[in-house]
Amino acid sequence: MPRLLIRILALFCVSSFSLFAQRDVTTIDDIEVSTGGQTLSVRVTASPEDLHKLANQAFESHGRYRRVTSNPAYDIRFTAVSGNRVQVDVARGSTRVMNRTITGTSLRNALLKAADAVVEQTSGMKGFFASQLAFISKRTGSTEVYTGDLFFGEVRRITSDRASALTPQWSPDGSKLLYTSFHRSNAADIFQIDMRTMQRTSFVSFKGTNQAARYSPDGSRVTMVLSGAGNPEVYTAKANGRGVFRVTKTSGVESSPVFSPDGRQLLLTSDVAGGPQLYIMSPSGGRMSRLPTNISGYCAEPDWSTGDPNKIAFTMRMGRGFQIGLYDRSKRAAAINVSKTSQDALEPAWLADGRHLIFTLRSPNQRSIWLLDTESGKKTRLSSTRLGEVSQASPVLPR
Repeated sequence: MPRLLIRILALFCVSSFSLFAQRDVTTIDDIEVSTGGQTLSVRVTASPEDLHKLANQAFESHGRYRRVTSNPAYDIRFTAVSGNRVQVDVARGSTRVMNRTITGTSLRNALLKAADAVVEQTSGMKGFFASQLAFISKRTGSTEVYTGDLFFGEVRRITSDRASALTPQWSPDGSKLLYTSFHRSNAADIFQIDMRTMQRTSFVSFKGTNQAARYSPDGSRVTMVLSGAGNPEVYTAKANGRGVFRVTKTSGVESSPVFSPDGRQLLLTSDVAGGPQLYIMSPSGGRMSRLPTNISGYCAEPDWSTGDPNKIAFTMRMGRGFQIGLYDRSKRAAAINVSKTSQDALEPAWLADGRHLIFTLRSPNQRSIWLLDTESGKKTRLSSTRLGEVSQASPVLPR
């Protein structure tokens, strides 16, 4: 077992596609949404059929929604009005509470954005259905970076390095990607891709290993792990790769750094005291303070929620496997196991609402991406079996 959790996982992906065939079909389903102490039933109507299927998939995956058979409190209707626009109408009884036309990059994207607007209208929660994912595939024999939407539609292959690619991460506005690749040499270097022009540039390429790069919440800085000075240490840099600054100076191994939601702190993994644990410190350096998760001797791969800054998700060892832990800073109590799967649950990444996250489920013969509601424990598979193995998913809700 390695000292720190470093995964090189593979997945299969397909070229970009659209699921929408234009047919004059209207279908109806009843969904129920729980908001706080209330339970609200929601009936979803969509046309054409493919639009309905996607809307139904989205609402069924949300932890506050479930099917009912009658008496909806809200009637929701989605209608395609052009190739990239969807009209959404929401009524409560005889009162119309929402009527909007949403424009997206495609009809599929417009539907997901419209569904997010409905979630915000009916539950008060921030939507996340229109999130974009970056992830890893090994379809061509080497791991490459792919992108797609939350439900693995409109998938595109981004890199063709014919070498191992790791840990793709979006910029906060979805305009850039950082990832690690071995395509220039046998060493790991960090590259940046402008997603508008698809131009790739070297971000950092120092002696040793360069990996685990992540943007700050405002996109102005990047944190990463470099090993040129000996042990893997945490560094920061400007968003253009300049001004590299060493943050940690320990005898241990550091990994998987992430900025706090306000950008004023760093959360990272270190084995300086023995087994891997989570620590918080200033991006300018200084003393590390251990996060008192008090649940496992192996805690790694943290992600700090921007939707709820009190919540930190991470990968932890439980028995002979791994699960997703959740530490709530507001409760001052030990972390809890929120995944509770019979297989390994790894690589958590928060979605925009601060309640749901995505993670990799690993079995001996399969790796897939799942959605987890951390409050109810509801889990929904996102990646299709026909896509093969998928892992290391990074979400962003484009601005």
